[in-house]
Amino acid sequence: MNKINILNLEIDNWSKQELLDNLKSGVVFTPNVDHLIKLQRDSEFVQSYSIGNYKVCDSQIIMYASKFLGTPIKEKISGSDLLPAFCNYHRNNKDIKIFLLGAAQGVASKAQKKINHKVGRNIVVDSYSPPFGFEKDQAECRHIVDMINNSDATVLVIGLGAPKQEKWLYKYKDDFKFIKIFMALGATIDFEAGNVKRAPKWMSEIGLEWLFRLLCEPKRLWKRYLLDDIPFFLLIMRQKLNLYLNKNSKQTEQTILIDKY
Repeated sequence: MNKINILNLEIDNWSKQELLDNLKSGVVFTPNVDHLIKLQRDSEFVQSYSIGNYKVCDSQIIMYASKFLGTPIKEKISGSDLLPAFCNYHRNNKDIKIFLLGAAQGVASKAQKKINHKVGRNIVVDSYSPPFGFEKDQAECRHIVDMINNSDATVLVIGLGAPKQEKWLYKYKDDFKFIKIFMALGATIDFEAGNVKRAPKWMSEIGLEWLFRLLCEPKRLWKRYLLDDIPFFLLIMRQKLNLYLNKNSKQTEQTILIDKY
């Protein structure tokens, strides 16, 4: 089975190696529980997700849910694992030239230096950390597009957080002249720069990465993990019982469904 349906999102059932072998062009999204919850409420986010050519699981919790539903996903492919694997895979491929967009001021530049040092060549050709609220500034957005177009990059890695990164990419994707691969990878630029610590491997493997991140950033993440994302489990149970709304359901009906629980 090449795709697994979780709450009406078709997730590609590939291993990381299969993704790397097949990723020649297109848009990569890495859905997690928070994405799936936002997709129930936000029609603009749903629209943005429609441009995704590859949607790979970025959550051990979703892995557990897929097994519960009887359609297990092969492997969790988080953005923080995908980017270093992608860089290593294309270590000697001179056609792969990456632009990093995201994180706080100076962080993307730091990530650029660290990635290039690890790979042994300048696989990241440029980077930019946009100012807060840039997505509402059309002049700044045009500046970013021009910067990327002038960078000689063929791969754009966006780390702006969801749903901002997906919505921005949906709006500007067609303006990029030379980018063949787009990857929206959340906090990955922060991880690569060493600006944010990753959860210990054992916590990630058993589905407790969310707890580690919550303990590290409680003020920013408590509402997401302890309030907003809780309905996920109820919706999965509804899907298991064939009570979840089908793909033809209206967005307003989906909103009513999730607000009810």
